[in-house]
Amino acid sequence: MVKGIKNLSYVAGGGKGLLSYTVGDMLRIAASKWGQQDGVSSVHEGVTWTYSELLQRSESIAKGLVSLGLPKQARVGIYAPNCKEWLLAQMATSLADLILVSINPASQAFELEHAIKKVDVSALIMTPGFRHSDYIELLTKIDPAMGNRVSTTLELPNLPSLKHIIIIGSRKEPGTIPFHDLYHMESSEYKDRTRTVGFNDPTNILFTSGSRDRPKAATLSHFNVVNNGYYVADTLKYTYRDRVAIPVPLYHCFGMVVGNLACISHGATMVYPDFSFSAASTINAVIKEKCTSLYGVPTMFRALVKEQQKEKKDMSTLRTGVVLGSICPPDLMKQVVNVLGINGITSCYGLTETSPVSFQTRLNDDLDKRVSTVGTVHPHVECQIINSKGEIVERGTVGEICIRGYSVMKGYWGDEKATNDTIDPDRWMLTEDQGVLDDKGYLKIVGHLKDMIVRGGENIYPSEVEIFLGTHPDIEEVHVFGVSDEFYGEQVAAWIKMKSGKKALTLKEIQEFCKGNIAYFKIPKVFKVVESFPVTATGNVMKYKMREEHEASK
Repeated sequence: MVKGIKNLSYVAGGGKGLLSYTVGDMLRIAASKWGQQDGVSSVHEGVTWTYSELLQRSESIAKGLVSLGLPKQARVGIYAPNCKEWLLAQMATSLADLILVSINPASQAFELEHAIKKVDVSALIMTPGFRHSDYIELLTKIDPAMGNRVSTTLELPNLPSLKHIIIIGSRKEPGTIPFHDLYHMESSEYKDRTRTVGFNDPTNILFTSGSRDRPKAATLSHFNVVNNGYYVADTLKYTYRDRVAIPVPLYHCFGMVVGNLACISHGATMVYPDFSFSAASTINAVIKEKCTSLYGVPTMFRALVKEQQKEKKDMSTLRTGVVLGSICPPDLMKQVVNVLGINGITSCYGLTETSPVSFQTRLNDDLDKRVSTVGTVHPHVECQIINSKGEIVERGTVGEICIRGYSVMKGYWGDEKATNDTIDPDRWMLTEDQGVLDDKGYLKIVGHLKDMIVRGGENIYPSEVEIFLGTHPDIEEVHVFGVSDEFYGEQVAAWIKMKSGKKALTLKEIQEFCKGNIAYFKIPKVFKVVESFPVTATGNVMKYKMREEHEASK
């Protein structure tokens, strides 16, 4: 560095340029280039389609949706676990200039009603239910008029925007349209309509999760998701020879963008192991399909490591993969390499609101960088780290991560205030995540701004304590959070899951383990041994739930 010049925490990614294609364009290009290659293999459904067949089916479903009278940019909900129809819905809505609204298949009546009403869903594509939920019963609970439906054009007083329910599978329900019937519906309007889809138009709405607020409807354009998927695949060096295991939920950006669109952009095969995550079915799918890449959030990879340790199976076809969703402890990253054999595993950082990936480790990064950071900034993305005054901090200083570029969402649907609170006038996305950039531009995530513990004026980042406690030989998983304290304001609390067969540790033993290794004020004062942690459907741990449970027990 030149003396007197600050080394500020700002980085900008290079790149080969941005694509001005829609999601439908990308599918057409894939069918043109790799038409006879496998496009998708849904292992649990026993179905494999080539890219040509995927395009043909998607066009047919798109025509069917237009024939229902849905206007341009109408919202179409998808309320289903991972299945082939989910992919068809994603492709068909983009081809027909409709906006796909991703709804968590675990949603219950209160959450489902919010999703439908928030964005005025006109048509809902859904399975009859999932696990212990009957979706028809949930809709009837929201609006009892569902029980009197006869016509396939609905009139529901409490869900006035919802006009059509499209059922995946063989179950017949009065007043609903079987999904497979869409294949046979024709539309004279479709041909002209599909030509006018704009790459800057919204194509997806995804609901943010994991906070106490009602979920906000992040609205993403074709431009957002096409380019993010393309550059994830480019970083992983995908080709048409790759087969990508996608056990993560398709309703999340991880599945639909980092999964589906990354594959489509480079002709790789999308492999769905099961309706929802199962370590055993994922490993079996990797072996059966000879997958070269594997995705997961940290909790999924932890389960995969345990499954492989129980009975070692040959997953030697795997060369790369992605860990995304929350901070991945260094010990787990090493196990992904050493136990699962994924030498080219990459770690990513991103948000739904940034389509999602902003940082990613590269295949040639050394192991230390891959286990301790989330890599360097993505092509055509900018990042700055700021302090509480909005000033850019120097390298090596912790601050709030801000992202700018093509990937930043269009906004929160119907919520201008929330949009303006999140995206500043210069189009910087304020993530509320805390991080630090090193001199080489590698980003280390320290934690979420709201998760930071302030004890007697000392700032404590939970990840620091979690990483240290994770070195204890008897601890399988640990999560640290702040709880209220009358004197200090907050104290450090830790929930710990023990390794199988290991005796539960006591608070005193934990404190003795910490002494002399981490600062005294970071040592947990509240402690609990648990069998599991409260998590969202995507596997993100909900620390606020732990905090609430502790406060309620006082």
